[in-house]
Amino acid sequence: MKVSDAMTSQVSVARPTDSIRKVAETMAKVDSGVVPVVDDGKVVGLVTDRDIVLRVVAEGRSFDSAVSEVMSDGEVLSVKEDDVLADATAKMANNQVRRLVVLNDAGNLTGILSLGDVAKDYGAKQVGKTLEEISQEPGEAAH
Repeated sequence: MKVSDAMTSQVSVARPTDSIRKVAETMAKVDSGVVPVVDDGKVVGLVTDRDIVLRVVAEGRSFDSAVSEVMSDGEVLSVKEDDVLADATAKMANNQVRRLVVLNDAGNLTGILSLGDVAKDYGAKQVGKTLEEISQEPGEAAH
């Protein structure tokens, strides 16, 4: 199974100059705890609901500040949409992260892969396959 089979492809993004308030409103509107920050088509950071709590609320910063001041930047962990899903989940585990940005071959954002996506898609398909195998008549070959 490929990453593209499980990822969420409808992703709201922010620009580095967007206000923290605007990004928080976007999170509330789309019911997501993460928004990639994109500049010139490339992901330059991520901002999470946790970033907002720890770097804005706890430090008393203004919600009108630019999101670039509080986003997690540096190396944004990513995978390619054609990567094997099992390799992506191993990358999550090795780096102790819950999500990875998904890029196409040109390096542009095409989605986000979260642990929830993996559990929902991969888990459901695996359960279905197991149920199919259990339900087979004795002596019937597995497909």
